[in-house]
Amino acid sequence: MINPLKGGPPRTALRRAVLRAPIRLYRIGLGGLLGHRMLLLTHTGRVSGRPRQVVVEVLAPGGRPGSYLIASGYGERSQWLRNVLAEPCVRYQVGRRKFEGTAVPLPPEESGRQLAEYARRHPRLAAKLMQALGHNPQSRADFEALGADRRNGVPLVEVSPHHGTAAGGPALPG
Repeated sequence: MINPLKGGPPRTALRRAVLRAPIRLYRIGLGGLLGHRMLLLTHTGRVSGRPRQVVVEVLAPGGRPGSYLIASGYGERSQWLRNVLAEPCVRYQVGRRKFEGTAVPLPPEESGRQLAEYARRHPRLAAKLMQALGHNPQSRADFEALGADRRNGVPLVEVSPHHGTAAGGPALPG
């Protein structure tokens, strides 16, 4: 079986199609089928200025209602991370709930702590995901180091709604 994640961001049409398939579910109104573990992130291209979309896994709820922690599996090689670093205003959808908000990278220590906590809660899934990304963490300290490394690791980002944005918020472009 082809592993769509191994070896970095998708460079072939097949790998892109596999990784972008969940976006189509959101676009046709079936994003709710993915539950609360996946998040559709709409961000602005840092060069084009056009809306871009990616579906990422939710690692944990964030610090307030409607906020979520997501991971950049390819560190700063991820186009979506580079885009939100340049323009943090985003729109996102989890299940059927839609928000307008801000994407902010966690400080390195907090990012590492949260990734290690995710690995504690979901040890098999975390190990498989890290392995697919070319990492082989063996301990909590390894996960903490991966989460703290923004360039080559798996840094975390918190998406949080703007005040007053609630479920059923603005429609995402489609």
